[in-house]
Amino acid sequence: MQAMTVPSPRFAAIRRKVRVTMDVILHLGAHRTASTSFQHYMRENAAKLMPEGIGFWGPLRTRDGLLSGIIPVPGRRTAADQLGRAKGRIALHLKTARDKGIRQLIVSDENMIGAARKNLRDSCLYAGVGERMARYNDAFAGKIVRVALSIRSQDGFWASSAAFAVGRGHVVPRKDDLDRLVTTNRHWREVVADLYCALPGAEIQVMPYEIYGGLPERKLAQMTGLANPPRKHAREWLNRAPDLTRLRQIVTDRGGDAGRLPEGTGRWHPFDRHQTIALREAYADDLFWLRAGADGCATLIEETGPEKAGQNPSTGQNTTRGQPNGIEERRLA
Repeated sequence: MQAMTVPSPRFAAIRRKVRVTMDVILHLGAHRTASTSFQHYMRENAAKLMPEGIGFWGPLRTRDGLLSGIIPVPGRRTAADQLGRAKGRIALHLKTARDKGIRQLIVSDENMIGAARKNLRDSCLYAGVGERMARYNDAFAGKIVRVALSIRSQDGFWASSAAFAVGRGHVVPRKDDLDRLVTTNRHWREVVADLYCALPGAEIQVMPYEIYGGLPERKLAQMTGLANPPRKHAREWLNRAPDLTRLRQIVTDRGGDAGRLPEGTGRWHPFDRHQTIALREAYADDLFWLRAGADGCATLIEETGPEKAGQNPSTGQNTTRGQPNGIEERRLA
């Protein structure tokens, strides 16, 4: 009679650990890089991705109390107490996801790295992102294995941010405001370096908006290694900045001076020629640093396969206009 082999408790524990392993992948935006469109794509394809072991938490979940307390807010509870409660809440939700068979969990919320309106007030990109993301790393108990960050040429990023802000009630920026955006010494390189310091051990992927803005399925493939991501809802664009015609109407309706906006139609480009050149040179410097290896901080991903993307969906593609999860709409604590 053959003796039955009983696994040791240590081996059984290892097997249980392997069975429940789940990678947490953060998609951090940035703002104005088609993040809302990517989140829409992920929500609409959630059921198809579940059998692949891919789960998704987007702003509808992250801004509904799940991440509250990671960034402390004034109140009776101390910052440590708020963070402790957030860690417990997140741990319970992570366990639920693992129990459902999720092997890769994508958490997407551009407000994790800060607020677009604060960028405009500070006249620089995401000041304080290092401290913020260190708190998120602590809240997720060091389980973050990968971070995806989309970057965009500064002239387009600031123009879109300003248009979106004016559309939400902010004043039209003056020349001095625009000059400060041009002369800032903080660019994408500094943001990436701060992320590297705040998230030790996590792989940082940097994806240019100019390539990936209209290809959410390619972005998903890079983040997860999924060979054949779903294509449905991949060409639906949401949360676009208002154009000049709409901006003039918005400013007029609230009693402002629409004459501070230029005439014409289409996108608003608030910068003059020299400012635009300076901003594009800053972006070129960022890309040069990333292509040279980013001092080991991050990997620049520019290959998308046979299909290339531009900044707009091609003619004839289905597009959706909308404002869900806008930068001013809901608050991420």
